[in-house]
Amino acid sequence: MKAIEYRVHRDIDKSFSVFSEIGQYFPCPWHYHPEYELVLVNKSSGRRMVGDHIGYFEEDDLVLMGPGIHHVWVNDSIYLNGQADHLADAVVVHFLEDFLLGQQLFQMPELESLKRVLTAARRGLVIFGDARTEINQIMRGLKEKNGIQRLADLFCIFDVLNRTDEFETLASPNYMMRTQQSPYSTDRHSKITDYIMRNFDKDITLNEVASEASMAITTFCNFFKTHYRMTFVEYLNTIRIAHVCKLLAEGSDRNIVEIAYECGYNNLANFNRQFKRLKGMSPSEYRKTLSLQTA
Repeated sequence: MKAIEYRVHRDIDKSFSVFSEIGQYFPCPWHYHPEYELVLVNKSSGRRMVGDHIGYFEEDDLVLMGPGIHHVWVNDSIYLNGQADHLADAVVVHFLEDFLLGQQLFQMPELESLKRVLTAARRGLVIFGDARTEINQIMRGLKEKNGIQRLADLFCIFDVLNRTDEFETLASPNYMMRTQQSPYSTDRHSKITDYIMRNFDKDITLNEVASEASMAITTFCNFFKTHYRMTFVEYLNTIRIAHVCKLLAEGSDRNIVEIAYECGYNNLANFNRQFKRLKGMSPSEYRKTLSLQTA
């Protein structure tokens, strides 16, 4: 089974990503990525495969995985067949090793024990006991947090990991030796991402970005959906709206329409629709929320 390299989306105004995976079943195939991943299962059960380890997951299962390790969560047939009386539900956190202060962050003496845990996480860790209880409680509220509180909660998770031995490794050392040469990124991914980041404020066409990746449009659309877990247009909108939020957060009194045009939106109705879809409020309401937070 060939593993797919995923590109984890992160908002431009966030240093790490948090999202809820809710649906009939967990849709990710056998895959890997350069981020650390922390997975809490709220609802569902099934088999989890991490490297050459096959185990069973159920509610409250908590696993930490390091960069590059192949993994997948396969729900029980009751979920796959749509017969469960509730949706599969998980909270997922992704962060890069240099997500905050560069790699020097995990070289700090206060984080020496955490570095031990993160090194072990390259084989995948299942966390149990009091440590699992503490981390699960933090993770269930993490998605609703913003700003410094969001970052502080992640460091609370690091604190629990820093002082616990309540975990077990999953993949075997032999598996890691066989796969440690696997690349975490490809030129094709880099070309696509770099092109979008350099041109998101312009009118990018599918033909242009597919050409940049040396792919036919249909092939590119399928590739993008598989590796980024969203369509190209959805991804482009997340980048644009995140940049809008960054400009709004800078505290300027610039007109929202002017900011929308600067971030690549030529249709204001579409801009307002996309902003509300991604942020759950209008741009003006978002600006008011920022004002209340800084008052």
